[in-house]
Amino acid sequence: MSHDHADDDHAAWKHDGVRVIPGNQLDVNTAQSPGMNRAAAINFARVGAQKLWAGTVTIHANAKTGAHHHGHLESVIYVVRGRARMRWGEHLEFSAEAGPGDFIYVPPYVPHQEINASPTEALECVLCRSDGEAVAVNLDIEPVEKPESVLWVDPTHPRGGV
Repeated sequence: MSHDHADDDHAAWKHDGVRVIPGNQLDVNTAQSPGMNRAAAINFARVGAQKLWAGTVTIHANAKTGAHHHGHLESVIYVVRGRARMRWGEHLEFSAEAGPGDFIYVPPYVPHQEINASPTEALECVLCRSDGEAVAVNLDIEPVEKPESVLWVDPTHPRGGV
């Protein structure tokens, strides 16, 4: 009986190829903050991911994080439901809001704060980070009283858009 390399590849792809993580099977054994619930979908422990982390975060009505940054990691937040308010800068002096269908990009080392802009509804988001390690550096920042509102500027909206 000869050894067929194609059969080995077939078996490897079957178990080490694409993974589907059902939404009701996320791992809630993650770092938690008061007023927030995080759940991991994609990470090293669950699927062997080497360069990213993805999961969900629900921010309770009227809740917010403290000022922090995520070191060298890049983050992308996709708003599923609710209204997100982001503040950022050395004194959280800038602010922008995002709603369902909007993406938020947070570059490395940027001091920021996530806020649920609704006093009554939960904010539900999908979160992706550029590494599997959990980096969160809490900052002792005295925020400005009234942050400057910033419109999103990109090639499609060179003068800013909402």
